[in-house]
Amino acid sequence: MKKVIVQMCFLLAVFSSSEGQKITVNAGFDTTNIYIGDQITFAITVDQPTGLALTIPELRDTIIKNIEILKGPVIDSIDNLKGTLRIRKEYLVTSFDSGLYQIPPIYAELKNEAGLKRFYSDYSYLQVHRPMIAPPDSTANIFDIIAPYKASLTVGELLPWILLLLLIVVAVYFGLRLYKKYRRREPGQEFTPITEPAHVIAFRELEKLKEEKLWQKGEVKDYYSRLTEILRQYLENRFKVYSLELTTSETLDKLLKTGFKKDINYKKLKTILSGADMVKFAKYSPEPTENESFYEDAWSFVSATKLEESATVDTNVEISGKGGEV
Repeated sequence: MKKVIVQMCFLLAVFSSSEGQKITVNAGFDTTNIYIGDQITFAITVDQPTGLALTIPELRDTIIKNIEILKGPVIDSIDNLKGTLRIRKEYLVTSFDSGLYQIPPIYAELKNEAGLKRFYSDYSYLQVHRPMIAPPDSTANIFDIIAPYKASLTVGELLPWILLLLLIVVAVYFGLRLYKKYRRREPGQEFTPITEPAHVIAFRELEKLKEEKLWQKGEVKDYYSRLTEILRQYLENRFKVYSLELTTSETLDKLLKTGFKKDINYKKLKTILSGADMVKFAKYSPEPTENESFYEDAWSFVSATKLEESATVDTNVEISGKGGEV
């Protein structure tokens, strides 16, 4: 009997001690009015003395019927350095049924050898509203079905299409570059052998250019375009340097790769192509003597670099010549 009395006294001492330590439990929503489907926070806050082991039951799936738990709990604790500790549990919740809901008190319990004691919060309430979609007089009218909601595009959705577009642009760009670089002749003419020596074709075209008298008519730009076109075509037929789509520097580099020397003929060709660029792109106006000099240099270049007819045994075989060979 004495032992039972001692235990009862100890239990009363524990409970009275916890009362003196001011343990409080609060529970509630961050708002008390929502529409169906809105997401809000339900928080449980316990203020207790530091070092006291309290148990807070963990909610799962629902708080009560029709109030669903979407995420949680997220637990946080704050020690204010004054001997008290605040523990907070947060749940993300929602409801899909309208009505006024009453949440029973939430408790935290203290359990030890002396017994079990619970500390309860107050009731909490939540009003869930149904949105008014149709006007008050909807019973007397027929309304169209509301169109589906169209969500705005995100960067993540657009990024694959942007990358695909950039890839196509890059592919087209390099495709055109390769086409211009390795373009030969028009389809149907690729395997047509040249029946005349390259210099014969060039001399004939130079004679035609002379007869047209373009620069004498004031058509200086056209004159230099025709002159360089004749020379570039000659380089293609004679040295297999496909320069019609190349710049002057690219043309000269490719010519040197065939074994052509940097001799007087190379300098004549460079002077003609560079001078023509000045006329076509820099609006340079040459003197009549310069026009004649460029023509004579072009004729001289073809004459000095042509292949002797005795060397052209098979016109289908590519022959690379060196500058200055006659």
